[in-house]
Amino acid sequence: MEKSSGYLPPRKGIKRVKTIQFTLFLLAVLFYTLTVLHLTPGPPDDFKSRPQSDRFEKGTKPTLIRNATIWTGLDDGNEVIQGDILLDKGLIKKVGTVDEAILRSYADLVILDAAGSWVSPGVVDLHSHLGVASSPSLSGASDGNSHNGLVQPWLRSLDGLNTHDDAYRLSISGGVTTANVLPGSANAIGGQAFVIKLRPTAERSSSAMLLEPPFSLNGTHVDPFQRPRWRQMKHACGENPSRRYAGTRMDTQWAFREGYNTARKIKEKQDAYCAKALAGQWSGLGDFPEDLQWEALVDVLRGRVKVQNHCYEGVDFDGIVRLTNEFKFSIAAFHHARHPPAIAMFATHARYKREASRGSEFAPHILADNGLDVVMKSDHPVLNSRHLIYEAQQAHYFGLAPNLALASVTSTPARIMGQDHRIGHIVEGFDADIVIWDSHPLALGATPKQVFIDGIAQLDKPYTSVKPESAQQVPVTPNFDKEILDTIKYEGLPPLEPEGVDSNLVVFWNVGSIFLKNAATGSISEVFTSAVEDGVLVFEDGRVVCSGSLAACPDALSYSDALYLDLEGGSITPALVSYGSTLGLTHIAGEASTNDGPVFDPLSVTVPPIIDGTVIKAADGLLFASRDALLAYRSGVTSAITAPTSGGFLAGLSTVFNPGAAHKLVDGAVIQEVAALHVTLSLSLGISVSTQIAALRGLLLGEGEGDVAKRFGNVVAGKIPLVVHAESTDIIASLLVLKKEVEAAKGNSIRLTLAGATEAHLLAKEIGQAGVGVLIEQRPYPSRWERKRLLPGPPLTQFNAIATLVAHNVTVGIMVADSSQARNTRFDMAWAKLDSNGALTRSKAMELVSSNVETLLGVVESNSDLVATRGGSDFEGKTIAIISSRQGKVFEFFV
Repeated sequence: MEKSSGYLPPRKGIKRVKTIQFTLFLLAVLFYTLTVLHLTPGPPDDFKSRPQSDRFEKGTKPTLIRNATIWTGLDDGNEVIQGDILLDKGLIKKVGTVDEAILRSYADLVILDAAGSWVSPGVVDLHSHLGVASSPSLSGASDGNSHNGLVQPWLRSLDGLNTHDDAYRLSISGGVTTANVLPGSANAIGGQAFVIKLRPTAERSSSAMLLEPPFSLNGTHVDPFQRPRWRQMKHACGENPSRRYAGTRMDTQWAFREGYNTARKIKEKQDAYCAKALAGQWSGLGDFPEDLQWEALVDVLRGRVKVQNHCYEGVDFDGIVRLTNEFKFSIAAFHHARHPPAIAMFATHARYKREASRGSEFAPHILADNGLDVVMKSDHPVLNSRHLIYEAQQAHYFGLAPNLALASVTSTPARIMGQDHRIGHIVEGFDADIVIWDSHPLALGATPKQVFIDGIAQLDKPYTSVKPESAQQVPVTPNFDKEILDTIKYEGLPPLEPEGVDSNLVVFWNVGSIFLKNAATGSISEVFTSAVEDGVLVFEDGRVVCSGSLAACPDALSYSDALYLDLEGGSITPALVSYGSTLGLTHIAGEASTNDGPVFDPLSVTVPPIIDGTVIKAADGLLFASRDALLAYRSGVTSAITAPTSGGFLAGLSTVFNPGAAHKLVDGAVIQEVAALHVTLSLSLGISVSTQIAALRGLLLGEGEGDVAKRFGNVVAGKIPLVVHAESTDIIASLLVLKKEVEAAKGNSIRLTLAGATEAHLLAKEIGQAGVGVLIEQRPYPSRWERKRLLPGPPLTQFNAIATLVAHNVTVGIMVADSSQARNTRFDMAWAKLDSNGALTRSKAMELVSSNVETLLGVVESNSDLVATRGGSDFEGKTIAIISSRQGKVFEFFV
């Protein structure tokens, strides 16, 4: 057979060519695979030209928003334009002027006239536990923390994401469109976080909520040869992992180092493998070194993960910085912190534990002034993320520039989580996530008129309240220069003790309005207001001797020996009264050694014989000069009512005290030793509600002994109110029946007040007819089952619970659950008025936080103090003085 002349037979040749081609293909794949390990994350190069969003829902109609005042987020948050916004295919297609030819191309265009309303990007929450710490809190519904080790980078919040969390709808109604869902902070490395859009999807799955998963988890394609998507991971240092694992900071830091060292070894093996492969050194190469447990931490070392670090204190920041220097990786943001790099923080929520004891409301301003990125976060459900915009509003009130304040919940968190190529701005090509507001987003009580996520309207027939024209402007920030300097000087703990002025004659002038309380009836009236004439108030020898116009007080500006205080058009109003928190019984909530502590519950534990039958008095455990109390005083709260701390049925007797007093022996420190008797009826007490009702019935009908019988006898005799903390409609209904039963048996009317009362609106008519009062939070949240049926108010419902109860002639007072928020009582009052749709005048709103609270809690002598606020409205003015008739002096603050 004749040999071939130098070429292979055709069939064998084709086979060999294919083999070579396949080998070359595999080498190319390997080359790209090895190279892609070193690519930094980011969107594909053609991302900005995408014709539709990867999250577009078929059937979504295009929408044109006309006549909007648009905060785009561009120009460092300073750009505001007037115009239109076209939404289509889940994207923002046009901003500003939209060509009519484009509009004519749409046959099914939905047109929405914003009528000049402010429009912002959707609110972005950098730190949330939505879906993993679900509401209401039920068994099996909390997946925030693992207790199986300090370092667990392999865990994923996605795997615990509940699609039936009641908070999604509420948060959307507050303008929140995107949230970074983090694992909890019980671990040094708690696991991987995932960014979600809050809207329900057609698939109704947790995977379908993901914004940009790092892998093909929700049906979207991830090209392995392109830059990867950003990943998120939760770290925590300091007290949380130390406490929960009974270790120390040293234990936590070693766990970090050990985990990162494991990841480092894997990374180095991978890099060595790649180097050999790319150099053609195939002999003995073996399998690519990897470990599924540690691959996410290896990605941290490769710079492909945004590390979100729970951290508070300098020692912990320093430890983390040492860790990043040792293992060469970076931190995206410190959460809760008051120090660099990017900072995610609360506005005024502080002092809940030692690490937060130096928290300052001026931190956002101070950090921004030092060039640091500021993010306001919710830590939902620590704070209800529905009101994340309120955190930005408070940050602005305390000095953060308006462009940075609004950016702190939109563009800045989007950038920090690596998503600022698609969310956080109103820019052509970005996701169609926008909010139409009923007022300027930084105005107190700003409420969405509509929220779009991926171009889909989220609010069905939204309700809005009538807002004043002034609410359409950026609120004016008071001058806090002195306070800011002191905050820096004293490292977060400036002196707060009030000091009385030396003069016995003080004249407040340039007053815009004066409100006074009728001591006999408790009603509050506006006695002076004028747009053209200045008002005055003269306080001499411990009492108000003249107030109103200059014509009514002709000598007011001619005193030679008076101290004159210019209010710059501000107000003088009755002092505020706080109830509902542990104010006066705690310094740092999470530190037992700084608190009065809880009382024994006679229904669940054995009470020591020495106090068996005794009703505990809060007055005996008062702790004065706490920072929360002093901050509340400086904000106009000059009397507070607190009951003994209890997690059970019988709390005890509340007391009325002056939060500005230095100690109990100061004259007027304890205003009223005993105010009301407090009990709790709840589904969460660990004993049946029927047992609780039976116990209360017996006590009211005289079955108690000793001091217990005496105190409940005082309730039946109408001498003191009975305050029952009850949230559930069913429990409230049983209480109304019990009240009628006891009154029939005893022949006396009982003064019953419901506290908490989240579901009271469902029985508003019956509560009003029974003459029962209600103490309720301004912003309730469905944390437990018995709070599930709350009335959220605009934009979800026309009225909130306060307005509904007032409409049924119920005496209503506003309460706060957290002592750090007592300082914001004035804001709660103003917000209640704004949400009432005109049902509350300013005078009636003031009664919600003063005389009504006193009436409902049995205060005998009404608070006669006045508060002087300099400049602006309730969210622009600054408290500069307390005019105390009770103490006969004026207390001046940083004037």
